[in-house]
Amino acid sequence: MPIDYHHQVGLLKDILSEHQSDCCGTVAECEQLERVIKSLMVNTQLDQNVKSVLQDIYTYSQSGVNSSELNDHIQSHQGHLSRWINDIDSFS
Repeated sequence: MPIDYHHQVGLLKDILSEHQSDCCGTVAECEQLERVIKSLMVNTQLDQNVKSVLQDIYTYSQSGVNSSELNDHIQSHQGHLSRWINDIDSFS
């Protein structure tokens, strides 16, 4: 059974918050971000600003999956993570 919009947004925020607070993460978490974002992006009722934030997070997760040093990748995006978490709070 697929999870609904609010649960998907909550999952995104949880993973990003973990990356922000722990400054580390796993490839599986990045892949999960990608799957959730793909699912959210097909929602035709999403505001364009929300889609823009989701696209930024998707790019971050793709880069993380392909990074040889994932923890360094996460560390270098701490400012973005904070902004994305705030953005998610504003549209959730």
